[in-house]
Amino acid sequence: PRAMELADRVASWFVTGVLVVAVCVGFIWWQIAPERAFEIVLAVLVVTCPCALALATPASFTVATSALAQRGFMLRRAGALQVLSRITDMLLDKTGTLTDSGAQLQKVEPFRKHSKAEVLAIAAALESRSEHPVAKAFPESEYADVVKDIRAVPGEGLEGKVNGRAYRIGRAEFAQGLAANRDHGPDDDRDGQSVVHDTETRSVYLGDENGILARFEIAEQLRPGAAEMVRAVSAAAIRITIASGDSPQPVRALARKLGINHLFAALRPGEKLALVRQLQAEGRIVAMVGDGINDSPVLAGADVSIAMGSGTSLAQHSADCVLMSASLRPVAEAVSMARRTMRVVRQNMVWAIGYNVIAIPLAASGVLAPWMAALGMSASSLLVTMNALRLGWQKDTGDMADKDAAGCGSPMEQAR
Repeated sequence: PRAMELADRVASWFVTGVLVVAVCVGFIWWQIAPERAFEIVLAVLVVTCPCALALATPASFTVATSALAQRGFMLRRAGALQVLSRITDMLLDKTGTLTDSGAQLQKVEPFRKHSKAEVLAIAAALESRSEHPVAKAFPESEYADVVKDIRAVPGEGLEGKVNGRAYRIGRAEFAQGLAANRDHGPDDDRDGQSVVHDTETRSVYLGDENGILARFEIAEQLRPGAAEMVRAVSAAAIRITIASGDSPQPVRALARKLGINHLFAALRPGEKLALVRQLQAEGRIVAMVGDGINDSPVLAGADVSIAMGSGTSLAQHSADCVLMSASLRPVAEAVSMARRTMRVVRQNMVWAIGYNVIAIPLAASGVLAPWMAALGMSASSLLVTMNALRLGWQKDTGDMADKDAAGCGSPMEQAR
């Protein structure tokens, strides 16, 4: 972290300064009282040992990192905690992030006189090769072993061959893209929503070269701790925005239930990244929370990013932090811990500098004996260490305490 790099530089300058001061003090006392020169120079060198200054920052970061790991929040990159303490905006993905992996297939609606069993088997075969949370809603398929040429299109869906025939599953527009004509199935709406307008379900479409074969309605569950996390982060004056690839209606419904006022729906991966760039251009410091392959660009582009432990390996590799917990609450705890860590770092630095400002003149004037200087140096180091250890003792309250906020939750979904 930059804070540790700065502390290391200050400590190196400090050591050089102490050596210069010791030489000057020794020369002066050699002129005044040669018999005391060695004792006083020794006191100056001992009392100004830069241990407290060197420990002030790394001790705080180490304790905070350990405490967060115990909560299931893993830091992958050194500077993430420092940036997390300064964020002004948090962007949340939907499917697999605000919702968990408990997706359930609610309805199968075949078109063009295909049977439910037939379209379900084909769709399940394609989804068996997907890491997307929605794929878990589909059962095992008898065609799983004959799926070939699978290609994932971020933000759209999957394309592959089952028994030598090409199919697509995902967004309505993507699924019908194989067809020479652009006809939809009966009563099919074009925004990817269910025709029964169930705001807690999403629709996934299966298509071949002749058009849409079927629509699958999938219900998702709100991830544990989502409502609490939203309330806590909002209470810390951080603006929360949903950035989802799903259709507007379910996104608005979940935003309303969670009390989130800022939302963007039907975003492609590039559009999510453009949104982050726009916020950064306005001077905002952006955190992104996501889980899918399509979130990788925006996770890499945000100032600090958090990937779900249940998400894809590519998303985790692109992120600064990984949430291993099934609950979203550790995200709020991480923001709280980051802010508290930086406060402790500042407290430790002020103490370490203030101690030396007072101790050096006392030692240089001959007031402190070497044994006193040794006690003062040890006490100073212990003080900054104990102050850092408080990060592991305290609960995550204070500026991230749960406060009553309007609305709480239901599912939201992410771009496929």
